[in-house]
Amino acid sequence: MITVAIVAILATIAYPSYQQYVLKSHRVDAKTALLDLATRQERYFTLQNIYTSSPSALGYGSTSFPMSIQSGNQSYYQMNVQVNNAASSPAYSASALPAGPQTADACGTYTINQLGIQGNLNMKSGTTSAQCW
Repeated sequence: MITVAIVAILATIAYPSYQQYVLKSHRVDAKTALLDLATRQERYFTLQNIYTSSPSALGYGSTSFPMSIQSGNQSYYQMNVQVNNAASSPAYSASALPAGPQTADACGTYTINQLGIQGNLNMKSGTTSAQCW
């Protein structure tokens, strides 16, 4: 009986920590995908002098945004990009919106723009972008 109680206590402590670890590991996928998108956008801009909202023009297999950010067989984020080439200074803003179980993550939606400014939207109270990025 004591063994069962000890196992129950350990499970009560360990499981929430494990869940947070899993959420954090999926954040890495979102950040990596956004940084990859930023690199591809800059490469495209260097050649075309505009940004693009076409994933295929950036070398992705997908034909339109939003695109799923896969981790294993499941999608935990949806990546999207907004482009404004009409301005005197072309711009884009990319985001990774949490999906499925990742919506419980405190960091919310990841963002990056043409200036390399990284941020988060819809973070839970007490969470900062510095903690997430």
